[in-house]
Amino acid sequence: MKAAISLPDNVFEAAEEMVQARGWTRSHLYTEAIREYLKRQDPDEITRRLDQVHGPSVDTDRATRLAANRKVFQASDW
Repeated sequence: MKAAISLPDNVFEAAEEMVQARGWTRSHLYTEAIREYLKRQDPDEITRRLDQVHGPSVDTDRATRLAANRKVFQASDW
């Protein structure tokens, strides 16, 4: 697939420098950049990364959640 795009001059120049420094083609650079961007926007990928940082979520049962909620309400002025 071929596509024509417009880029700001400074972005194009920075991309050209990277292409030359790494010995890549423009197509390779833009393909990898878009692939990485899409991966970072994927909700499942975001969840996976958050799970890596925070660990698996604790699945508490309904009774435990209700008891915790009661304690919060009892401690408040409501």
